[in-house]
Amino acid sequence: MQVRFRFIRSIAAVAAMAASSLVLAQGPRDWPTQPVRIVVPFQAGSATDLLSRQLGIALGKEYGQPFVVENKPGAAAMIGSEAAARAPGDGYTLLMSGPASMVTNRFLYKKLSYDPDAFEKITVVAYTPNILLSNPSLPFKTLPEMVAYAKANPGKLSYASFGAGTTSHLAGEMLKAMAGIDIVHVPYKGAAEAIPALLSGQVSMYFDTIMTGLPFVKAGKLRALGMSNNKRSSMAPDVPTIAEQGYPGFDIAPWYGLVAPKGTPGEIVAKLNVSVNKLLKDPAFRDKLGATGAEPRGGSAADFNTMINAEIPRTEKLVKQSGLALQ
Repeated sequence: MQVRFRFIRSIAAVAAMAASSLVLAQGPRDWPTQPVRIVVPFQAGSATDLLSRQLGIALGKEYGQPFVVENKPGAAAMIGSEAAARAPGDGYTLLMSGPASMVTNRFLYKKLSYDPDAFEKITVVAYTPNILLSNPSLPFKTLPEMVAYAKANPGKLSYASFGAGTTSHLAGEMLKAMAGIDIVHVPYKGAAEAIPALLSGQVSMYFDTIMTGLPFVKAGKLRALGMSNNKRSSMAPDVPTIAEQGYPGFDIAPWYGLVAPKGTPGEIVAKLNVSVNKLLKDPAFRDKLGATGAEPRGGSAADFNTMINAEIPRTEKLVKQSGLALQ
């Protein structure tokens, strides 16, 4: 019986080695020959998840292999980021990264479970504009009027965010620094908590994603003071950016960037870059992204690296300014 078991186990080992050798022999040019997983470090139904699923469906059609979303939420995107970082660099694991996993976490935690620099950058897929909302009962209707009121009443106004260290929070810190105003940060877990607090007057303002915030503006329940990124949104072209209202350089918003584990062949990275950028020019795919509140971005891997390198010192400064303690 033992001899038979050893024989079966040996056969299984040989088969596994053969399969592995076959994958290696096929090489990057034959990629993909099996399903590809896209690790999403946030829960199902999140903006990152919805965008990743749309991208996965489109890439699956192009390559004839499933691109399957695998949600690994928790610990400010660290669980999913770590899982992707530890995966083999064979092109069959990708990570839909964002500001938390690639930039902010390095300034919020004493020790990360992964190296944010140890990924092969593919491209920035899209970004989601943040909109600064205010309660209409307050005595200002525009951003300049809000700034004037805040300067006359230091510490009286407050702003909500969808969590300490998020782009929503750091946008408020950036506004405080650039406008020279004193407004109080009140963190929440997301729009489900922050919007009711804003509507009831518990907080004065809120940097929200345009997808969840804009319907309340259109309904007349909230006011839109400005967009946090440097370009007006196609969803709300009449809402000016904060930058164009006297604060040039104000540009901060959640983004979604596709990366791969270190060592992923450059040929696969380049192949994906071309495919994603082609999709981002397709009107039908752009419409699907728009339905999630995202604006297409695209660009080269070098563009991706340049963006991250620019965000690192700025984010470090904003985190220190906010007084957040390392965890």
